Amino acid sequence: MKKILIIDDDQSLLNYLNVILLQTEEYDVSLLSDSEQACKKIHSNTYDIILLDMVMPCVTGLYILKYIKENHINVETIVFTGAGDVETAVSSMKMGAFDYLRKPLDREDLLTVIKKAIEKKELKHCEISFKESSLDELEFKEVFSDIITQSKNMIRIFQIVEKIALTDSSILIWGESGTGKELIAKAIHQISKRKNENFIAVNAGIFANELFTSEFFGHIKGAFSGAASNKKGFIEEANRGTLFLDEIGELSLPIQVKLLRVLQEGEFFRLGSTQNMKVDVRIVAATNKDLQEEIKKGNFRKDLFYRLNMNSVYLPPLMERAGDIPLLAYHFLKQFNKLNNKNIRTISDTVLKLLNNYDYPGNVRELMNIINSATIVESSGELRKKSLPQYFLDNTNNCVIFPGSNMKNKTLQEVEKDHIMKVLEYCEGNRTKASKILGISRVNLIAKIKRYGLEK
Repeated sequence: MKKILIIDDDQSLLNYLNVILLQTEEYDVSLLSDSEQACKKIHSNTYDIILLDMVMPCVTGLYILKYIKENHINVETIVFTGAGDVETAVSSMKMGAFDYLRKPLDREDLLTVIKKAIEKKELKHCEISFKESSLDELEFKEVFSDIITQSKNMIRIFQIVEKIALTDSSILIWGESGTGKELIAKAIHQISKRKNENFIAVNAGIFANELFTSEFFGHIKGAFSGAASNKKGFIEEANRGTLFLDEIGELSLPIQVKLLRVLQEGEFFRLGSTQNMKVDVRIVAATNKDLQEEIKKGNFRKDLFYRLNMNSVYLPPLMERAGDIPLLAYHFLKQFNKLNNKNIRTISDTVLKLLNNYDYPGNVRELMNIINSATIVESSGELRKKSLPQYFLDNTNNCVIFPGSNMKNKTLQEVEKDHIMKVLEYCEGNRTKASKILGISRVNLIAKIKRYGLEK
């Protein structure tokens, strides 16, 4: 049973609330009419929810809220204010109150707000327990603190990462776009003996092949028109450190040959130079492609694959990370509240159900973009369905209204194709905007458009 403490100097109101809450048989209720005893009682007991009157003699509700905040007491507080007392309500929210209710109190409103406050506390507890218990199994738990998860599968992956990070061999990270491959690459670097040197991240998919050669290996003065001076490339910048190459499958075959030389011999040539240069760098590569399939097609070198794949890490899609969607949704809500100067305290049940029923082709990055978009649009204290992006609603509404055989009989490729079509329609064909929503690179999106014949 959830423990609730009600603090109010009006004994008749205390009795009324006690009757309401005891009728539900879900709560263990304590009553306190003497606000001078409030801080002592809160400090010596553990409560899930505190219902707090703001206007009381001797010790006010604001003082009690301040005490809770300063002592980092893990409790959600719902405050009572007068019908026209907007200023006090605003002050209470700034002090960390979950929500406020105006007197006279409505029974249904009270029970609804209490339920939402408990849901928030439970989600917060999941995140805290993950950080304090699941991560305790790890030797380098601090490097994974930015990855929000309670999935046992993800914890097992972290344990593998810890072991291979301590070696100095190349690593291949593979998984769908938006699954957090760069976060894992950073964790590998922070664990490794190279942690005090540079970590350079490069998205191979965003450069044209000619430009990539210059940017990757550097160039000498006069190597091409506009090369007014010598320039270090990514690989020199990463010397003695770690070079993370995302979307490695996008590299052309000639550049793959040069990268193989770096891995085998530890040397390279700047563009326009005949002098070989030595480099000591660890390569961590990532891809969302099936590189073995690319080898069969002649698009990727087998010898480079085996050089990169000395150790490998597979990151599962978001839909395989049970329980992480609500955790991540609230994490991003908190993040974008701060960024957009909003105070959205909770996510509606309807929105959480929609989020849980979605396929997420763009994985965690797409969920982040959905919450960001909804946070900007939302004008109330709760993230509601009407604030969600239209393309998302179109997809989730279809899943909810037509959950039968038609959807289930589609292949993964057919589902992805339909989803990309809807996002492109939503963005009126703007591929840059669509790639951001999907959480994939523009180059990757164009490749998928060609693959599925979506060009107009």
